[in-house]
Amino acid sequence: MGSRAKQVPAEQELTEAGPALFRLVRFWSRRWITRTSVELTGEMRHVQHILAVEAVDSAVADAGEITVTTVANHLGLDHSGASRMVRDATAAGYLTRGISGEDRRRASLQLTEAGRDLLAGSHRWQRQTFDDLTATWPPGDRQRFAGYLTRLASQLGLDHEHR
Repeated sequence: MGSRAKQVPAEQELTEAGPALFRLVRFWSRRWITRTSVELTGEMRHVQHILAVEAVDSAVADAGEITVTTVANHLGLDHSGASRMVRDATAAGYLTRGISGEDRRRASLQLTEAGRDLLAGSHRWQRQTFDDLTATWPPGDRQRFAGYLTRLASQLGLDHEHR
């Protein structure tokens, strides 16, 4: 990242915070998963696998049993889209499908060892990205920003992700 940071007067910071947040979301939503997929697996097609593994891991804290519907809810997809994603991640060896203990018509999903490895690699990449993006910041600023990010995630009920 370049050193094009603008100094925003204190009274404008709150006004600019919302638009800045959404610029960051748009920027990273288009880039992080692609870059992560290529760096972790060497192939772009594994983007869906990373999303599926992240969704299953995130859902573990919310529910005792993870299903395709759980993955769909976590990713904001319809059931058929989540089903294809789960099918492909299962075929690639990142997830296993078992029979639900609650409803035998549903599949219960779990991470495999390969899925846990992919998840760990994704989390390492995410931590490294944070470190890289804030490398030139004073330590106190990095710590405060990390605290604010985790606080926001917690407030939104996302604090269990990325343990």
